[in-house]
Amino acid sequence: MYLAWEMKNLSTKFHRHSHHHTQESENHEKEAIEEEQEQQEEKARCEWDFSLTTIVSSGNNNISSTPAISDALGVIEFDQTNSIIATGGIARKIRIYNFKSLFAHENTSQNAHEITCLDHARACDYYICTPAKLSSIRWKPSSDGRVLGSGDYDGVVMEYCLERRIPIFERDEHGGRRVWSVDYSHWDPVLGASGSDDGTMQMWDTRCESGEGVATVQPGVGRSAVCCVEFNPFGGPIVAVGCADRRVYGYDIRMTGDPVFVLDGHRKTVTYIKFLDNVTLVSASIDGCLKLWDSDNSNVIRSYKGHVNSRSFIGLSVWRNGGLLGCGSENNKVFVYDRRWGEPIWVHESNPVGRDGCGGGFVSSVCWRQVEEDQCTLVAGGSDGDLQVFQGRRKS
Repeated sequence: MYLAWEMKNLSTKFHRHSHHHTQESENHEKEAIEEEQEQQEEKARCEWDFSLTTIVSSGNNNISSTPAISDALGVIEFDQTNSIIATGGIARKIRIYNFKSLFAHENTSQNAHEITCLDHARACDYYICTPAKLSSIRWKPSSDGRVLGSGDYDGVVMEYCLERRIPIFERDEHGGRRVWSVDYSHWDPVLGASGSDDGTMQMWDTRCESGEGVATVQPGVGRSAVCCVEFNPFGGPIVAVGCADRRVYGYDIRMTGDPVFVLDGHRKTVTYIKFLDNVTLVSASIDGCLKLWDSDNSNVIRSYKGHVNSRSFIGLSVWRNGGLLGCGSENNKVFVYDRRWGEPIWVHESNPVGRDGCGGGFVSSVCWRQVEEDQCTLVAGGSDGDLQVFQGRRKS
């Protein structure tokens, strides 16, 4: 059992009550306590029932075919109402889906285990063609779901009006170097930021399409690539930046000269950073683990291992209401972790992979729907271009 190594140390907590307390009775006592603790741990780890409810594919893919690399999905985002989904990736398209359209039936007792299979043409409300491959998209907080920002492989940040389905904003501060991440401030709604291969985070006023930016931050050592940027979604003035130098930096947007915290613990490039609450953050890295941090003291609270990640962006999303973390994997699996334990609580394998465990594509993006407490929804996208929708229910 996974607790065996921990239980070996529990013997120091027990004392002999008398000289007549035999070794056999001690062993029975230890075994009883070990069994009780294992049962408690197992109960906590099995609080959720997850199921695959919908698959959205290109319509011409099957298990034996090889998807085109242009199908790969790099990012999935729910809007603020959690009713609209936007996706982007290598195909140079932003696809917009109504969440309800991904379900052809209600989950009743008769069909709760059925999987709805759709193609993108049928499920997608509409799409917008983009001039370059997309690495990041983000809904603009103050736009009531009408504006979507993007960062692309050509180093350009753009905004699109979804009502008119046209670009309305463009900035190019990164000298043509790939933009990995874009985000918007909830504390100052006119402020946006982008991180790039050029080693900088650029902050800009969304009302100004040209001219000087608000600030340029170079957080990494030796101008290391900035791979992820996230403002505090709870409204504080902090923005977190993850870099190829293996660290996460936190800046106060009112004074960006020096970081207010540095999180140092990963062994390789930090690919994603997410706020779980005002002071707790989750990071992902190509060292193959997620880490939970307390930004007040820059300490690691917990590390999460089980997924495979040594070279690719595999997605990271946090469901704040339930304390669950979701990520993809290079062995084409979806992983869910509970913030309380370092091992996954649920794993779903997509299409079969090669014998080496990494031969059939990978899960490249994930996103939780931020609603409810006893039910949850996780949407995952793959390098094959497929969307998968998983629903979870808390066990009674």
